[in-house]
Amino acid sequence: MMANRLCNEKSPYLLQHKDNPVDWYPWCEEAFQRARKEDKPIFLSIGYSTCHWCHVMAHQSFEDEEVAALLNRGYISIKVDREERPDIDAVYMAACQAVTGNGGWPLTVIMTPEQKPFFVGTYLPKRQAFGHPGLLQVLEEVLELWRERREELIKSGEAVTAAVRGMGRAGQEAPERGLFHQAYQTFLQQFDPVWGGFGRAPRFPSPHNLLFLMRYAKEEHVPMGLFMAERTLEAMARGGIFDQIGGGFSRYSTDEKWLVPHFEKMLYDNALLILAYLEAYRITGKETYADIVRRTADYILRELTDEQGGFYCGQDADSDGVEGKYYLLTPEEVEAVLGPEEGKAFCSRYGITPGGVLEGKSIPHRIGRDGEGQWAVAGRMDLGQPAHSQMDPGQVGHGQMDPGQTGHGQTGHGQEEGWCQKLYRYRKERTDLHRDDKILLAWNAWTMIALARAGRLLKEDCYLEAAQKAEHFVETCMNGEEDRLYHRYREGELGCKGQLEDQAVYVLAQLELYRATFRTDYLEKALARARQMVELFEDPVEGGYFMSAADAGELITRPKELYDGAMPSGNSVAAMALQRLAALTGEPRWQEAAERQLAYCAYGAKDYPSGSSYALSAMAEALYPHRELVCAVGGRHKDLPEGLREKLRSLPSYGLEILVKTWETEDALARCAPFTKDYPLPEEGEVYYLCVDGACRAPVREWEAVERLLADA
Repeated sequence: MMANRLCNEKSPYLLQHKDNPVDWYPWCEEAFQRARKEDKPIFLSIGYSTCHWCHVMAHQSFEDEEVAALLNRGYISIKVDREERPDIDAVYMAACQAVTGNGGWPLTVIMTPEQKPFFVGTYLPKRQAFGHPGLLQVLEEVLELWRERREELIKSGEAVTAAVRGMGRAGQEAPERGLFHQAYQTFLQQFDPVWGGFGRAPRFPSPHNLLFLMRYAKEEHVPMGLFMAERTLEAMARGGIFDQIGGGFSRYSTDEKWLVPHFEKMLYDNALLILAYLEAYRITGKETYADIVRRTADYILRELTDEQGGFYCGQDADSDGVEGKYYLLTPEEVEAVLGPEEGKAFCSRYGITPGGVLEGKSIPHRIGRDGEGQWAVAGRMDLGQPAHSQMDPGQVGHGQMDPGQTGHGQTGHGQEEGWCQKLYRYRKERTDLHRDDKILLAWNAWTMIALARAGRLLKEDCYLEAAQKAEHFVETCMNGEEDRLYHRYREGELGCKGQLEDQAVYVLAQLELYRATFRTDYLEKALARARQMVELFEDPVEGGYFMSAADAGELITRPKELYDGAMPSGNSVAAMALQRLAALTGEPRWQEAAERQLAYCAYGAKDYPSGSSYALSAMAEALYPHRELVCAVGGRHKDLPEGLREKLRSLPSYGLEILVKTWETEDALARCAPFTKDYPLPEEGEVYYLCVDGACRAPVREWEAVERLLADA
């Protein structure tokens, strides 16, 4: 069989379909021209390479000769990778939600050659089953309507297009704390106090919601906010959604206990969860959270890191066509690997039972396992790193924990680590996981933020170095003509100019790297990319930022997204980036840009604030007490004194911006934040200038005085 037109693409998802009998096109003008010339409707299928139901529909229908013959005869078929083209996905997902009230992937769209959708849905079996219409039936009926009653389809397409174009419009409204209170109440009403999480299953981690709750708890003195976040983080860390053997989190849990995940692992989930567990660690000091951070970060470095420094998208749920096969274990397998005695101890600790939970097999978990030992640290294997973590008794899950104890007596932490390493190697030898090895800028930028912050707070240089290497990779490999960032890189090829989320998250990543290193080149790059973001993406008429740049290809609408999904929306991140730049630089340009964006977000979030939790976190930077600290360092040291660096690293990540001025950085800092020109450098030692809510305190020279001022602020 000849490969179709997808054979020359770089997207792993499109390449999965290159041998289908369907005559697929990628999204391109040639496909639409042919549809107009041959007077055919467009069949559009959107998915991604690690999507289980995308695989199911592909096997049932797109590999089927009968379905392919019908599509090839009556339609022009287009396949789109939602991760590679989030703007296209956003347009047609909005159409699906407007028409059906639901959404998901695979996304199935039938539309006119002018891109106007008149049928939208998700997974369709080949033939009608279990309440789902069959794909063959839908395709036949649409072709009949296209021949006999086309005006009805066109009218329907116009109506759906008008509805999509009306979405995302908003006004301006001053941010106010009432939005925070409304969001908190929504989370409180939806919270499950037993298992953590919010609403009914399936349950998604949504770490940006947890970050908001931890910030709200601190600023409003509401302990319940922290409790909700901690209970959720603890339950996830115990459940099957966390890979107890190899580290890292799956995308979501199909049940309320976080036991049975949808097994695909995504880079962005793990990066954002690192940030949530880091914040919990910073607030509580519990080493259990730091350990989960290390295991998750090490998973990324071990499984998802390109040799040039970029990070891959994720790993599939399926192995050998079976969802979860890679992760599932039986007692017999465990005992064969570890031996009878140690195998039984592992099975007792990790819930491996004869009956299992999925087709007679078990998902390693620690739900309800009282009297357990320390967390395993298999995530650090093969990195040449020492094992970490001391368990904080009683802090995780639903029972008191006695480090070193199991149902079978004493077991050392090193022994448990050894168990996990052996089982990890066994899993790798038994079967393998498909890896989506494309590199997406926004996801990489979130990972840079997570690793840079982990390096700073945990004093783990390897994480900061990985973040810096990734930043260098982006600057050298994902930066194209006219200094434009690109959305996707794979096998040496760039694809798709950067979108709003790429630009906005990358600005935040540069700011995080500045915070971790105080190198002014990161600050200068953040400002340059922010200027680009405003120029290319801002809507000067209705406010907010479009997903796609002003020079991007035409779609039926230029989408804007405010509500957060699995990741914070581009508009939410833009608000955070602009607010941080305003606080760091003191420049009117950035203050005005931040005010515009926060007002746009406040108006857009007012009907459902909890759906825009990251935008609320950006508003919190403006509405709660904010502080700016300038540290002027005397002498001509090439590097900051290590003691000073550690002190600055230990300060909170939120509500405080820090600039460090030395003889080496004073000129660059003056360009980035002109107000710093008026802060003299001392001959020796340090002088600290603290401002709180726009009011400056008297400069001090002792670190203890800085701590007192921050505590009083």
